[in-house]
Amino acid sequence: MSEPSHLTAVRASYDTVASAYADLVSDPAALDPLSRATLVAFAEIVRDSGLGPVADLGCGPGHLTARLASLGVPAFGVDVSPAMVELARAAHPALPFCVGTMTALGIGDGTLGGVLAHYATHHTPPDLLPTVFAEFHRTLAPGGHLLLAGHVGAGTHRRPTHAYGGLPVSYTSHRLPPDHLAALLREAGFTVIAQLTQEPDAELTWRSAGFLARKEGPGPTA
Repeated sequence: MSEPSHLTAVRASYDTVASAYADLVSDPAALDPLSRATLVAFAEIVRDSGLGPVADLGCGPGHLTARLASLGVPAFGVDVSPAMVELARAAHPALPFCVGTMTALGIGDGTLGGVLAHYATHHTPPDLLPTVFAEFHRTLAPGGHLLLAGHVGAGTHRRPTHAYGGLPVSYTSHRLPPDHLAALLREAGFTVIAQLTQEPDAELTWRSAGFLARKEGPGPTA
C-alpha cells in the first residue's frame, strides 16, 4: 500500500530542515509562560497517575521529550522524520526515539500514561484527524491524559515553499477552529477537561490552542 502523500511531504520537508529546525526552534525554557505552565501541569498529572510513560508524538529533535524526563516522567519520542530522530538520539542519548506515524503508532493498546502532541497534528489533513485521535485514545491507559497543542484558525490552510532558514518545504499546515478540534477529541472518546486559546502577541505569531483531555476509566488501584 502506498504512503499517503501528506506523510511523504512532511517526512521529506522535515528531513531537509531538521538541523535548522533544531537550531531555530526554542527549547522548552523559552516557551511562552502559559505553554510552559501547561507542560509542567501535564507532566505532574501523568507522573502522579503512575499509569505509564508519555509518548511525545512529532517529537522533532527531542526538546520536549527531554523536558518531560527532567520533570520525572518516563518519556520517549516518535517522529516521521528519520533526520529528526537522528538529531534527538544524538542530543539525548539516554532517551528512546523512533521513527513512526501518528496514524499507525505500533504502540500497544492502553500502554501509555500520557500522549503529548505539541504542534504535531497541523500537517494532518482534517479528514484524517479522527484516525489520529483514535490512535491517541487506543494507546492510552484508562485514566491517561493527552496534551494537544497547536495552531488554530478558521478552517484555512497554508502551503509554504520555504521555512526554517529559507530551506524548501512541501507540506501543508491546516488551521482548524478550536471548538472543532475539541469536538473531534470528544468523538474519539476523550473528555476535554481544559481548553486554552491564545491570541497572537509579541511571543506568538499565530493563534494557538491547547487541550488537556482524559481517557475515562478506572485509575490505578491503591
